[in-house]
Amino acid sequence: MAVTRLKRKDRKNKTVSRLEVQHLKLATNIELGSRSLEKATSQVVKNRNIIAELEKAAK
Repeated sequence: MAVTRLKRKDRKNKTVSRLEVQHLKLATNIELGSRSLEKATSQVVKNRNIIAELEKAAK
């Protein structure tokens, strides 16, 4: 079975759709509401807690 090359427009669509999916994965916690609460084990939450502690210590 021969492998066919994608036409330029199809290559572009493939790339654009991949980037859209990546963007949607990164944007999961933007909306307010119960579904967007971050897990306590999330690295972002850990970083925020550390920054808050450092700010307290600096005052």
